[in-house]
Amino acid sequence: MSAHDPLERARELTEAAIGGDRRALARLLTAVENRTPVAEAALRTLYPMAGRAHLVGITGPPGAGKSTLVAALIAEVRAKGRPVGVVAVDPSSPITGGALLGDRVRMQSYASDRDVFIRSMAARGHAGGLASTSAAAAAVLDACGFDLVLLETVGTGQSEVEVAAAADTTVVLEAPEMGDEVQAIKAGLLEVADIVVVNKGDRPGAQRTASQLRAMLVAVARVGTSDRGHHGAAVPSEIDVHDAAGPQAASSPPSDRPRPKQPEVLVTTATTGEGIAELLASLDRHRAAGRGGGASAARLARAEAQVWAILGDRTRAELHAADRRDGTLAVLQAVADHELDPFTAVDRLLTSLRG
Repeated sequence: MSAHDPLERARELTEAAIGGDRRALARLLTAVENRTPVAEAALRTLYPMAGRAHLVGITGPPGAGKSTLVAALIAEVRAKGRPVGVVAVDPSSPITGGALLGDRVRMQSYASDRDVFIRSMAARGHAGGLASTSAAAAAVLDACGFDLVLLETVGTGQSEVEVAAAADTTVVLEAPEMGDEVQAIKAGLLEVADIVVVNKGDRPGAQRTASQLRAMLVAVARVGTSDRGHHGAAVPSEIDVHDAAGPQAASSPPSDRPRPKQPEVLVTTATTGEGIAELLASLDRHRAAGRGGGASAARLARAEAQVWAILGDRTRAELHAADRRDGTLAVLQAVADHELDPFTAVDRLLTSLRG
């Protein structure tokens, strides 16, 4: 085979990465981020080997201290002798499209630790706080032996809910006296939280903020339960697949919705490490609880999101193939000129794919 053959290159990188070659792992993740044929070939091999790691999403508003908390969590995990991988999604450079690497700057002290692998990925305009390839990157780290994989989001506020579809456990950070508690409720951020962390616990008002959040979460849970009325056999308190995957969940009747989560609320001071051991213990408890029920709804949501994303990419590629491009553009132009409605346009495009 040619040295440039994607299958051969994928095989070489995959074998090296599994064997502990961190440079090969970095190159493999670059291929995944760029969605190259090498990445696709590698993931066909690596994906069946994944599924053992605990994927933890770290999200919250800007300024809550996500990167500092992740660095402190890495230190605690390494003190236990466990390997940890990090996928830190940074805002994209408006010029190059690349990640701004803020997280790498904060975590440089772990650069020489072979059991810590930190990858910054550019969001590239992808809504939801996570790069669209983050789940694939996490699967690669999982297959390469990282027992814990942390997914840190951009931190743009109300679009962060997508992290719930990419993680087994979702940690939502809040900072004291920022006035974000009600906004987090409105955004649905606390609705998807498995653990809520009030960071910067050394600041005045941290314990008060934690108490307010606990009270709000109890109230939300009561409202959610009462809304079920008499329909309600108990449902496992995992996030609903459709709630995690997209707005189509709005069509589900209230009786089909799971009970609202009642996440644990913790207080940490990431700069000193206070409360980080308790956070890791809480993560481990949540992981153990999730294993008992088999495949969690969060993992099913992640699978759905990945498959639909690939299906969408493949469909667009097919419709823009040389033999269909003119017809596709004609249909799009007809919609742009209001000569055709979008629903009929989709019907025509799907018909063309069916031959």
